[in-house]
Amino acid sequence: MNALVLLALVLTQPSAPSIEPPIDWKSGETNILADHVQLTTPQMFLKAGESYFDHQSPPQWIIFQAIPRPAGDAPPDPNYSMYVAKLLRDKHQLISGIDQPILISAPGSSNTCGWFHPVDPGRVIFGSTITPPVATDTPGYSRDKQRYSWQFPPEMEVVTTSIAAIATANTPADKLKLHAQEMAKRLGDKSSLLAAPPIPLFSRPGYDAECSYSSDGRFILYTHVDPTNNDPNLWIFDTKTSKHTPLVTTRGYDGGPFFSPDNKLICYRSDRKGNNVLQLFVAELAFGDDGDGSIPIGIAREVQLTAETPGKPDAEQSVSWCPYFHPSGNLLVYATSEVGHGNYEVFALEVNLDKPSPALAKHRITTASGFDGLPVFSADGQTMMWTSQRGPKLPAEQRRSSQIWIANWKATDLFPASAPPVAPDVPAPAPATR
Repeated sequence: MNALVLLALVLTQPSAPSIEPPIDWKSGETNILADHVQLTTPQMFLKAGESYFDHQSPPQWIIFQAIPRPAGDAPPDPNYSMYVAKLLRDKHQLISGIDQPILISAPGSSNTCGWFHPVDPGRVIFGSTITPPVATDTPGYSRDKQRYSWQFPPEMEVVTTSIAAIATANTPADKLKLHAQEMAKRLGDKSSLLAAPPIPLFSRPGYDAECSYSSDGRFILYTHVDPTNNDPNLWIFDTKTSKHTPLVTTRGYDGGPFFSPDNKLICYRSDRKGNNVLQLFVAELAFGDDGDGSIPIGIAREVQLTAETPGKPDAEQSVSWCPYFHPSGNLLVYATSEVGHGNYEVFALEVNLDKPSPALAKHRITTASGFDGLPVFSADGQTMMWTSQRGPKLPAEQRRSSQIWIANWKATDLFPASAPPVAPDVPAPAPATR
């Protein structure tokens, strides 16, 4: 990711062409993934990524960030916009593509990390500056100041909006009237819009984004950058009481948090050494007693799942980031540069807080040339969606763009309880050069 100048969360492409000839990913992934479909294309978007499903089973909609391809010689937007799109299915009910994407963010704003409300399908949250970001020297995260970087614009807030097309199709009849009234109030004479203008859920000094809901929709996990020390930490917002509670405040970048399916754990990435080498963490939440003991009040136990290789310089260390739980809770998927910084791939890792981290089983999932990352699952666990550079490129493009892909998840028992920890069982290609 690169947005150090543009002040946006941006997923960049590698600075060199993809490996040639391309790796035969169809054969390499056949035991794990099936029925691959490219959902976005370079004809639609210069780049698209960080996509998430709604919480229906099977899924009906996705939310994602993208930079649209400009018309003619017009310059591209400098920041990501936020979109939702309905999933299309063939006669066998397999996902075959997406319908026309619906823009839900404000013009010129910088946007990231969209998420569907788990109970109200027509409502979403995401990080947005709402207006074009102004600051030009905002601190941010950078792998090496060239490849994978993202910025922390202080104007960014966790915002929400309601999408008419989704609410109409999914909202129970007794709630449709209230939804219509809300839309009319917020849209005014702009009632032809497909989504209400986004509004902040709360406003705090400094960057607030990287947000996701608990399964009941009450709590929102997010990353907050304290403007007094520029330290990104994990917080939780109680939508019922409007209370903010710090969870992970250790010095270093803590971000990209998600609840486990049972809401007892969270997973996230962290840069504890301040050397921009992200690693994976899982933490067990501590709960307070508000009558039923269901309010997260902090961290009871934190476990680091991946680690640096002793003795290696920072530039040669593997980066592991964007973890996401499978609905079973037994594993998570993530992106890593383990096979080379020019060829990030998706791996799966066993989730077991009582095992030493080196003993956790892992398995390589993707095998394509170029970037594969930001993996997520549908609520039923049947489908994985991720950002990839495996698709065809346009004649004018120097390299393949990042686009959204989807496939059926076939690995129903990837880590049996009796299985010993093993190394990735797919031969790793030679690291790409840049």
